[in-house]
Amino acid sequence: MFTFTDMALLTPDMPLSAALEQHPTLIPLVSRFGIRLGLGDKSVAAVCADHQIDARFMLTLMNTYLFEEYFPEQKLKSFHVSQLVDYLSKTNAYYLHYQLPNIERHLGSLIASGGAENRNLALLGKFFAGFKQSLTDSIDYDTRKWFPYCLALSAGEVEGRDRIAPTAPDTADDDPAVSQLRDMRSIMVRHLSGEYNDNLAYAVIFAVGSIERDIRQHNRIRNRILTPVIDALCRG
Repeated sequence: MFTFTDMALLTPDMPLSAALEQHPTLIPLVSRFGIRLGLGDKSVAAVCADHQIDARFMLTLMNTYLFEEYFPEQKLKSFHVSQLVDYLSKTNAYYLHYQLPNIERHLGSLIASGGAENRNLALLGKFFAGFKQSLTDSIDYDTRKWFPYCLALSAGEVEGRDRIAPTAPDTADDDPAVSQLRDMRSIMVRHLSGEYNDNLAYAVIFAVGSIERDIRQHNRIRNRILTPVIDALCRG
């Protein structure tokens, strides 16, 4: 049976550059905290200290992101609501300002490569538009209502009876955005035909897979940590 001891968990004293070289999918995560490349041999703890980041929180996020089986709920619940909201807000901003534009850029080039007569590519554009709308609506609700409510509740500025429901589903598979991404990948892998640029198609699939994985991890933190913490505060 797989256990936490079988994992090569990241530690405070290891060079952050080594962690990113071994696990490049972590680069977008640390960049949300203002950490840029060119890290030299500084340890995770040292880089976090330079950026005034809680190294314990950063490492917990990094290990949770890397290992599906690793999910230290009690440790994550020990962090303040403001830390969780800050991380989730940074993740939403990353979607809006980096991942969505990246997919749009590659998808636009892919659609153009097939010409106006390729209806499959036009259908991909419609699926992406639906996904983008679903995701941006959820982020807008977070920004205007859910996150401010979480912060106000944790500060004692509102009462539990004024509970505002989160938009995130109980599981990642219930998320409309994830479902739309799955449909989009299925169309590309199973039904793409006609003239199109192969490399651009691969770039779109990889970009879609990246944001899908990220949303799943995003929802794990939301559903299994922030929401239960808020529920507990509501009960007093």
